[in-house]
Amino acid sequence: MIHLRNLSGHGRRVLPGLLGHRPYSADTAEYARRNYANNVSEYNTVIGSLIAQRRGNLLRDVYDDMMLDAVQPLRDTFHLLIVGAMKGNRLQDAFFFRDEMKAMGLPPDVNLYNFLISACGRTKNSATAIKLLEEMKKHEVKLKGETYICLLNACAATGRTDLVYAIVRDMTSAGLGLNKFCYAGLITAFKNKLPTTEETTSKIIEFVKQSKGWSSIETSSDGGENVMMNVSEEELYNIPTAEYVHRRGFLNRQLTVYHVALHACADLKSKETMETILNMLTEDGIAHDLFIVMQAIRCYSLCGEIDSAVKMFENCTSSRAPAAELYVTLIEGAMLDRTPERMELAFGYLEKMNARGFFLNSKLGSELLLAAARDEGNYVNANYIWDMLQSRKVNASFPAVEAYYKGLKARPIPPDDPRILKVSRIYEDLSMRFGGRRNSNF
Repeated sequence: MIHLRNLSGHGRRVLPGLLGHRPYSADTAEYARRNYANNVSEYNTVIGSLIAQRRGNLLRDVYDDMMLDAVQPLRDTFHLLIVGAMKGNRLQDAFFFRDEMKAMGLPPDVNLYNFLISACGRTKNSATAIKLLEEMKKHEVKLKGETYICLLNACAATGRTDLVYAIVRDMTSAGLGLNKFCYAGLITAFKNKLPTTEETTSKIIEFVKQSKGWSSIETSSDGGENVMMNVSEEELYNIPTAEYVHRRGFLNRQLTVYHVALHACADLKSKETMETILNMLTEDGIAHDLFIVMQAIRCYSLCGEIDSAVKMFENCTSSRAPAAELYVTLIEGAMLDRTPERMELAFGYLEKMNARGFFLNSKLGSELLLAAARDEGNYVNANYIWDMLQSRKVNASFPAVEAYYKGLKARPIPPDDPRILKVSRIYEDLSMRFGGRRNSNF
């Protein structure tokens, strides 16, 4: 049974250009003109559009509007809603939609459980993932190979090596071998296990070596459900390369274990382990893809070896077209040590990136602006990045704008300066919209 909610006028319009409140007092024609969806098919289209735009924070609004319109959600609708919540790292919303689905007499299936477990991994809730496993067994939902790997990677997110090994034993008992995503999960588990010891890096190297004989698990490949929901294996298992899998020429998807291992080396600031793994690639005659180069630059930078990071960048870009992410990684790395020399180095690569016409999207631009805004010097880099974003009309995130605004205010700038006036207006607008909910998707 559908229960109407929030009849006080909560149902907000969610598509661009349609924000506002429902016109309860409008006539029928006006209501029809303003309403963006009238049946479940149209609502599914709206949900899919919001997921594609990474606006998962609006999915609850869409669902509430469905209830107000007395539109009955279908199983596919709930799957879309839960996938959207998963992609937006909104675990509470994912379980809300699961509970609503069950209340309407639609029991969750194995694919839906996989998405929920994946959401647990993204939000580092391994205990909740295990509870979902118990729920699956209680309701006699048969686990797939994908389910085991989702569980493995969800537990790896919190460094629970004990649970990860238990899942590996369960997989073996079920007649399933380990594939590259399992070894990726094992590496991640040891990376996240605290405290970090010598065993951490030795295990990473050990798993990379073992993975060379990984077997394929038929049920772990992109199934029809995942393809229909536009969820790659990398996204389902929370692999660091998830956002790059559709980028042509950016990474070799067969090198997943190397990607995860090198990403772990950068996080752990272990240059020696990184160089050992890079040598393993060279010995096997495997070329470095852009993701591997990016992690090497990041690792060298975090270890304070910016000259090695620059050399890695220049060696890569001398033989192939670079990507904006490589520039951003090197520039961020240079600005970690906010000395005049490092800031000047970063500025030089900012100019080179701009001269080559690289487009800074909101994510990359916000990362750079946030890093540059911490500069206590002349603020040349922060101003340059801000101007790059403004010239392309790219919006930075609220945290980045806030950091830049506070940095400007701390400097002796006349109050009527055009830059401070414009930044102040943007900051005040974003502060009203996002200041009270800093974890909101922007």
